[in-house]
Amino acid sequence: MKRFYGWRIVWALALATTVSYGVLYYGFGVLVRPMETELGWSRAQTSSAYALGLLASGLMAIPVGHWVDHRGARGPLLLGSLLGSLMLLAWSQVRHLGAFYAVWVGMGLAMAMVLYEVAFAAVAVWFRRWRHQATFVITMVAGLASTLFVPLETFLVEHLGWRHALVALALIYGLTTLPLHALVRRRPEDLGQGPDGESGPTARPPEASVSARAAFRGAAFWWLAAAFTLLRLTPAAMGAHGVPLLLERGYSPAFAAVAIGSVGLVQLLGRALFLPGSQRWSLHRAALGVALCQALGSLALLLVPGAFGVWAFVGLYGMSNGASTLARAGLVAELYGPQSYGRINGGLSLVVSLTQSLGPVGAGFLYGATGGYDAVLGILAASSLLAALCLHQVGRNPKEEGSL
Repeated sequence: MKRFYGWRIVWALALATTVSYGVLYYGFGVLVRPMETELGWSRAQTSSAYALGLLASGLMAIPVGHWVDHRGARGPLLLGSLLGSLMLLAWSQVRHLGAFYAVWVGMGLAMAMVLYEVAFAAVAVWFRRWRHQATFVITMVAGLASTLFVPLETFLVEHLGWRHALVALALIYGLTTLPLHALVRRRPEDLGQGPDGESGPTARPPEASVSARAAFRGAAFWWLAAAFTLLRLTPAAMGAHGVPLLLERGYSPAFAAVAIGSVGLVQLLGRALFLPGSQRWSLHRAALGVALCQALGSLALLLVPGAFGVWAFVGLYGMSNGASTLARAGLVAELYGPQSYGRINGGLSLVVSLTQSLGPVGAGFLYGATGGYDAVLGILAASSLLAALCLHQVGRNPKEEGSL
């Protein structure tokens, strides 16, 4: 049998998504402190730019999802790679706050086209029986993003300065992701194959799917959106404030980089445990465990003193953050099928982003108002517990019936 091209797409997306998260998403937390020192900006001002980027990414989620559903993932992936590289170069030249906000709007548009949502939409088309395994491969590799790139970015900033570090990151990003994204194809039928590589009499009939309109009308979608909005507050806040939080508590830049970078390694453990756990206890129950684990992580950083509390947070938060990506992708595919996956997941991303942008900017304002991060950590723990309640409601709603 001809080798299934879908696995080549999976590995290309795994590598490209790792670089995209490492540079576009995690780079902010490393670069923000030296930038503030040079330009005299406050944490609230810089955090607002990061939040604006997340908001722009969410607003583009449905249009990008529609594009992927109708024309495939390759176009947005290539455009996002190019735009991300240009925005990194533009960021290296920023001297005014308005320009910084404009750059982060562009960064948000790039992230909407190159992060997990588009990759998962491509996987939903190319895989059926092996969909969870394909998603698992992408998230396991991309889980190394912070582990690889936070130390690299710290090294570049210390040796080149933040402006030249951004130029170097722009070159790294463009030269790696553009050729990888060029490998993506629209659908297996274009290569004479079916989902999972099956063809001929062994191929399965088309998978039933719920239309985007029917999904948006259902209660389960909105409980799901509320749950993952609340869960995303912690990663959104920590993406911008994780390194500054540890520096503010007196830890060295090297320790902060290692601790936050280690989250990526622990994410791999969370994903490795989630896949068999979801098969044994169901996706819904495994997702509930993810929310509770995240709450415990924030409480550990808040209440447990010293390095032990930091590493307890890294372990609990890292596992939950890693597993939540699989939980979200799996629940959307299980509830709604592949036909409108891009638009439904895009709608979910839009709802999540409209509120998750409160994570970095709210944390920045609370830090400025209270002089520390304790109130931030308390709110993040509470939001994770509320997410568990919302996921409980998803389990009480039957699967919606819609247009196939």
